[in-house]
Amino acid sequence: MRRNLVRIFLGLLFGAVLLVHAAKVVQIPLLNTLDAFIYDARLRLTTEGGVDDRVVIIDLDERSLAEVGRWPWSRNTMAMLVDRLFDEYGIAVLGFDVVFAEPDNSSGLRSLDALAGGELRGDLAFKSSLGRLRDSLDYDRKFAESLRGHANVLGYYFSNADDARQSGVLPPPALAADAFAGRPIAFTRWNGFGANLAEFQKSAAAAGHFNPLIDFDGVSRRVPMLVEHNGEYYESLSLAVVRSLLGKPPIWPGFPEDGPATGGDYGGLEWLDLPTAKGTLRIPVDENVAALIPFRGRQGSFPYLSAVDVLRGRLAPDRLRGRVALIGTTAPGLMDLRSTPVGSAYPGVEIHANLIAGMLDGTLSQKPPYAIGVDTVLVAVTALLLSLLLPILSPLRASLLAFAVLAGVTTLNVMLWSSGVVLPLAAQIVLILSLYALNMSWGYFVESRSKRQFTELFGQYVPPELVDEMARDPERYSMEGKKEELTVLFSDVRGFTSISEGLDSKELTQLMNEYLGAMTQIVQKNRGTLDKYIGDAIMAFWGAPVADPEHACRAVLTALEMQKALRSLDAPFQARGWPVLHIGVGINTGTMTVGDMGSIVRKSYTVMGDAVNLGSRLEGITKQYGVGIIVSETTRAQCDGVIYRELDRVRVKGKDAPVAIFEPLGLVGDVDATVVETLSRWHQALDDYRRQDWDAAGAQLEFLLKQNPECSLYRLYVDRVARYRLEPPGAAWDGVTTFETK
Repeated sequence: MRRNLVRIFLGLLFGAVLLVHAAKVVQIPLLNTLDAFIYDARLRLTTEGGVDDRVVIIDLDERSLAEVGRWPWSRNTMAMLVDRLFDEYGIAVLGFDVVFAEPDNSSGLRSLDALAGGELRGDLAFKSSLGRLRDSLDYDRKFAESLRGHANVLGYYFSNADDARQSGVLPPPALAADAFAGRPIAFTRWNGFGANLAEFQKSAAAAGHFNPLIDFDGVSRRVPMLVEHNGEYYESLSLAVVRSLLGKPPIWPGFPEDGPATGGDYGGLEWLDLPTAKGTLRIPVDENVAALIPFRGRQGSFPYLSAVDVLRGRLAPDRLRGRVALIGTTAPGLMDLRSTPVGSAYPGVEIHANLIAGMLDGTLSQKPPYAIGVDTVLVAVTALLLSLLLPILSPLRASLLAFAVLAGVTTLNVMLWSSGVVLPLAAQIVLILSLYALNMSWGYFVESRSKRQFTELFGQYVPPELVDEMARDPERYSMEGKKEELTVLFSDVRGFTSISEGLDSKELTQLMNEYLGAMTQIVQKNRGTLDKYIGDAIMAFWGAPVADPEHACRAVLTALEMQKALRSLDAPFQARGWPVLHIGVGINTGTMTVGDMGSIVRKSYTVMGDAVNLGSRLEGITKQYGVGIIVSETTRAQCDGVIYRELDRVRVKGKDAPVAIFEPLGLVGDVDATVVETLSRWHQALDDYRRQDWDAAGAQLEFLLKQNPECSLYRLYVDRVARYRLEPPGAAWDGVTTFETK
């Protein structure tokens, strides 16, 4: 057992991670995605199929829009549509998956009123005619009259944006503010809404919101039956339609027997009851008081009838009699298409149709609040069982045990699904497969590890002396990814494109081999880890895999030596007719992720992160300042003993925070005294520049430029001062230079 402690610990640790996920303390996106995939797959495999004609969709389709005109239609047209549906076709209930949020001015009544109060104020004949025509031109009033006296259910929406607006009038709440007092229920809460005009809301029999819940992957799988707004509770469109069809029974919240009312600790709301003359209709809900959408199948599971056919009276008289009708749209331009488990462009109105049919049939699946507890217990038991038994069993018996546990939890989940209870499954499957894979691969990846393999692994990245040092205690080192404070260096040859165009392939290869060979020797001499060659560029870092408290200084010294060594190549290169090389070097120190990264085809021991990107950006701007090396302020802070010239404060592409940049000139004691004196004058000029004292800064810079006319840095700041004299940057200027390119 003792030799298996590491495996047991790893198994229990992995189980603990999944346990935290199952308990919804911390969510793992991959597991949520897998659970969603499993749910959607089961749903598609078990859909009932066929067409349910109890709910009919009156479709504002492309043909209707082409014949009647673009949406929104006039309220006069909508009044005709409502009248025909009830009076001629005899529907039972009409639900609207649209909002009537603004007055209808298509009749011209507003313009006529304006004339009556303006240019034609004294025209009595005009006013008399307008009075006779007013009722026929008031389309909103006509529509309101059509709604009145019929079982119409208006639709509206909630929103939760930062600037959420409130327009229109909400219906009376389905439940009062104190209906759930003292119960910790995670209602969906919205602060804004877009509802119907007061005239229409007053005339309609009911109204309900048509907001589905959009899951993390953008898919609609649930609709909240009750939502909270300003402490009151509003029902969904589908629930309002069902209640209207059943004679508007009250909503009775359903709590288990061990809730707070009976002294228990569990107060979850698990269902809503609608009492009717034929019994109680029960609607199961989840922890957000949402119902799972019982998709009957793909789009078309309910009859679609063009709205224009209703308007024109083209349908058989009994086609809609006694049905529930929903007015909605499949027209792409009206943007009511949603991603669902059964279609990526599924009409929103058919979501409500599915819910209405599911409520009437009592076939809604349930994902009760206690599902979290069940999943947590199953994950805990599985983790404990497999973590303790798999390490001590033979491969065959371990395989049989893992398969048996996998089959058991899957069978239980499927049986519960068949009975209408939905439980998560992804965490259990991932746990079983991962623990099995861990134990089966342990011998291959861990127990057979040798010093030779370790040496071969790191030998291509670090100097031989570091490999020897690491191999003496290989357990201390790993290529697994981790975050460390390191220093990264990037170097690049200036004008390499023109250099490559001037040499044939053989000469270019020889030049690069000699250049890269010389630079690599310097990196390795200073205990650096060679990351990669990127064409003519070199990437290296310090501080890993062997910890080095002097990583920043070693990188700076390497850059200084690289520049010095590059000049020693000038003479032999020129003797062979090759160009003189110039390089830019960027160095940054910061927290990075270091480890073996890549794919099964190719991996590399490398560093990644914002600190690495900044190092690359610093190398890229060396040519902007005409210097060979740029280091960040974090590198400078960790490397004393070097004289630096501050260059600027910059904001590089990809980073919002500015960073001070410096040019290392050499070790203290090695830099000429005149350079140090000039450096003092330069820093004074930089202070004047940042204080926007253009005269003082200009004078200092002109003096420096006369002493060193070839200095690109001085010329750069002379040009900046001249530009800012003409166009001052203003009092809010922070002295930072922003680079928009890499």
